[in-house]
Amino acid sequence: MLANNWSRVLFGKKILSRRYQHGYIILVPEIGEDSETKDPFTKSDGLPEFNNITIENCRAAIAKQSLEFEAGVKKIEEEISNAGTQDIFRQVFNSLESLGGPLDLTWGLSKTLYLGNSTLMPTSSYIAIHERARQARASKYSNKGIYNAVKDVLQTKTEKTVEQSRILQKFAVEGRLNGLDIEESKKSIVLNEYLNKLSKEKTLFKQKNEVSTKRFSQTVSDQEIVKDFPEYALKATSIDPHFPEKGPWKLTLQPYIYRSVMEYCPDRDIRWNFWQALMSRGSKFGDSELTTSLNVEEIRSLRRDVAGLLGFDTYADMSMQTKMATSVSEVKNTIRTLLEEAYPAQQNEIKNLHQFATSQGFQDGELELWDVDYWRKKQQKYLYVNNETDFKSYFPLKSVVNGLFQFCEKMFDIKIKERPNTTGWHKDVKFYDVFEDHLSAPIAGFYFDPYARHQQKLKIDNTGWMVAIQNKSQITGRIPLSALIFNFDPPQQGRDSCLTFKETKNLFQKFGNNLQHLLTRTKYSEVAGLSNVEWDAVEVCGNVLSHWLHNKTVMDSITSHCETGEKLPNEMFEVLVQSEKHMAGLDLCNEMYLAYLDLELHSTKDYWLDIVKRMWSDYKCFKLHKLDVHPCSFIQIFGDEWGAAYYSHIWSKMIAADIYSAFYEVRDNEHKTLEISKRFRDSFLSLGGSVHPGQIFREFRGRDPSPKALLRSLGLRKK
Repeated sequence: MLANNWSRVLFGKKILSRRYQHGYIILVPEIGEDSETKDPFTKSDGLPEFNNITIENCRAAIAKQSLEFEAGVKKIEEEISNAGTQDIFRQVFNSLESLGGPLDLTWGLSKTLYLGNSTLMPTSSYIAIHERARQARASKYSNKGIYNAVKDVLQTKTEKTVEQSRILQKFAVEGRLNGLDIEESKKSIVLNEYLNKLSKEKTLFKQKNEVSTKRFSQTVSDQEIVKDFPEYALKATSIDPHFPEKGPWKLTLQPYIYRSVMEYCPDRDIRWNFWQALMSRGSKFGDSELTTSLNVEEIRSLRRDVAGLLGFDTYADMSMQTKMATSVSEVKNTIRTLLEEAYPAQQNEIKNLHQFATSQGFQDGELELWDVDYWRKKQQKYLYVNNETDFKSYFPLKSVVNGLFQFCEKMFDIKIKERPNTTGWHKDVKFYDVFEDHLSAPIAGFYFDPYARHQQKLKIDNTGWMVAIQNKSQITGRIPLSALIFNFDPPQQGRDSCLTFKETKNLFQKFGNNLQHLLTRTKYSEVAGLSNVEWDAVEVCGNVLSHWLHNKTVMDSITSHCETGEKLPNEMFEVLVQSEKHMAGLDLCNEMYLAYLDLELHSTKDYWLDIVKRMWSDYKCFKLHKLDVHPCSFIQIFGDEWGAAYYSHIWSKMIAADIYSAFYEVRDNEHKTLEISKRFRDSFLSLGGSVHPGQIFREFRGRDPSPKALLRSLGLRKK
């Protein structure tokens, strides 16, 4: 169903999108055997008993709970059909809260195991569990009886709270996107046909790109080629991982390997070879069986058909139904405003980069796209003496985590305490309770799994995950539970694990999202935490928290040199802040190009290449190469669920920068800073998806969002 494909946020789970290895997918049985032992998912203290959770009982539980949930939804429909709707929240939504709790918990635990210890939850098993749970949970949004009851209540003048109105609106939007407004016969024949074809085309598009990506590799034996590679890249590419410094090394197009090649490989021919291999995936210049141009056009066509059938002018217009931005034109106008200052900055950055490269021996004419990352890295190191190892020594994990917790405790009036003797999926996993001063019982809790385990945990571009294990529900008495899972280097030879600044920033971002999940004060899980938060606002709280790393007081609270205990010196702090802004114009233009391209691809019928040619020079300072067919491998929008939504990344950064500017304006007044912190908690962190983020922002800032703060934070705002 269409709405289900969109439901990374709307259904209360932020669904992980990733490529997975081909193999047999284990189908979840419709009826599983009941475990002979007690329920392994919860102990007397309310926490999951991970020691007893297995693939088998997860599969059995999800099968049983899915059937029970679907049957419960049908029973609710029968009851309101027979008795009418006197109190929709008592008759429908309270019942759904009780029905959905066990299903959501099993789903959340399965996802946690999958990301935290894949030997306990292999990919194929999790994918099957995920699909079955998603299918079951979607049944409440595609139920005609519930949808009609919701529409009737919305049309009446009965008194409703803001949260109740938001839940009703959510079900109304989901019902429309599921096609419940069109004729039943037309829906079953046409809409389902479109959606089935679309699903197949997207799968085929991803498969072709996966094959193209895996087919390309280049083995090098010259140590000069890889001498500057990060340690993790050497270990990942060495033929003998026990001796990563000896080689030979097999280089591939996997994102973190590709980035190492482009940033550290001194051989221009090798960089060109990798760049063209990545950008030509799906093109006519390669294997004809792997071309994706026709798939791109078919996906676009099917999405237009679906949007038209549901009453929207374009697929992009349909996408805006679940976004903070009010319209496609608002997003485009915002991008154009940013471009006015970002593009001239990019031009100046490329000019300076070419001058620097020439001074360092570059004699091959103009810089090309496959040169930029390499010379940019060298220029950044030259300008800011950016030695990652030196900085890393100032960010021991224990100091960073303790400082982060203390900062959040002060800002948001909470206490974070480790609970001993809890079970997890690994001995390194810790559990923390979150308290408020006036309550003796915890209001929420989260697991923290910091270290990489190469044979057990997924590692995608060194990122981490925040998993919502359980949503808050006052109806059923459930408190929020979550898991933070990362791939930081484990302690070695008695020395604490240390983080790069990038990893520290990632930890702050994920913890900001975590706070929104944990500190929600809503009544219903449907709108608790990140549930029902519009796509383009999901990352806002995480981005707000990461802005605080530009505050020296916060930096002092998290840094402590691993040998001397010294705080990060002022001059090194300034280097970090300035290096973050290095070539910000280029980066912002690249992001805006992809965002605008995505909207154009889903707003017009023009051939994809014509759109690229029309847009390219407005965002890029380089010529479009004939081998560059990047839309043919734009997996996020054509293989995953980001179609007509890719702009969300920029939008959330813009909103976050504007929110942080409220703190920055009173940065020298601690009392006012704490006042704004309380407002931030009482709005963005507490309200979750119970109020539209546009309304929350206007109440917080007293005006509509502005792109000025984002430009200023990137160093692009003109004086």
